[in-house]
Formats: sequence, C-alpha cells, structure tokens
Amino acid sequence: MNLKEAAAREAALKTLLDTVKDAYEDARKETRAALEVAAQETGVRQVAVALPDGPDIATVSLASGEVAAKIVDEEAFTAWVLANYGTEIERKFTTTVRAAFTDRLLKQMTAAGAAEYADPETGVIHEVPGITIAPARARTHSVRFKKDGRQQVMQAWREGRLTAAVLPELTAGGAE
Repeated sequence: MNLKEAAAREAALKTLLDTVKDAYEDARKETRAALEVAAQETGVRQVAVALPDGPDIATVSLASGEVAAKIVDEEAFTAWVLANYGTEIERKFTTTVRAAFTDRLLKQMTAAGAAEYADPETGVIHEVPGITIAPARARTHSVRFKKDGRQQVMQAWREGRLTAAVLPELTAGGAE
C-alpha cells in the first residue's frame, strides 16, 4: 500500500470512527435514561440484549453510583481541625491539615454517610464544617457480552442485519 492509499484508508476509517463514536455516545445516553426510568417505575435494572432475529448477545445493567465525603470549605475544615485536633496541623507558610488525618476523617465520614466524626478516644461526635457527602462517581451502566456475543455482532454486521434496526443513522448517508 502506498502513502496515498494508506492516508485515504486512514481518513475514511477516522470518519467512520468519529461517526460511530458519536452514535455510541448518543445510544449510551439513551440507554442510561431508559434504564433510569425502568428502575424507578418497575425496579428493572438490567435487560438482555439480542440481535435482530438472533440470540441474546449481552446484558446491560444499571450500576449504582457512589457517594463520598469531600471537603467543600477548606478554611472551615482547617479551623475545626485546629480547634479540636491541633496536633494534626502542619505549619508551613500556610496552615494545612495533615493528609493522613484528612484521609482518615473522610473515609470515616463516607462510611457513616454524614459529615460527622466520632472521636474514638472521647466518644464525642463532632459535626465537621466544610465537609459534604456528595456523589463521587456518577451512576452508570455496563454492557457485559456473552462468550461469543461480540463475534455474533460482527457476523450480523457483515450480513447486513444491523443496518435497519441498530444503525439507521449511520446508514442514512448523512441525511438529517
């Protein structure tokens, strides 16, 4: 293959890759929205996926997101630590809380699901300012293929069975 042919092949594949990527992102958003509605309305959190006139090839499942404690007001958090746990303060040109202490507090507050710290020595429960419990990882969904699911998709593509049902916007020739 000469340079012109290699470059033409790359340009064509890049165009297809970009188009498929955009269509994939749109399909992923649509699937996620449908899964959210199904989970809320009926409790369904997963669905089997089949090819047109074919066997099941995959399962699409809604995954739970995670929440975690995080510092939203560094100044308020540092002032609280200074007032209650002065030994955990590192004095430099600025006042900061020791990273290990911050990590320990955030892990404990994440586990408790509240911006509160229970002092293990005194039993005092502190409401910790500057901390919130917030989403740390967005809820998402996953596609898990059956053993030969990907091969079945490729075979259906080669045979033209995906065109009408799965990929209509890719085969419309750019028509809007």
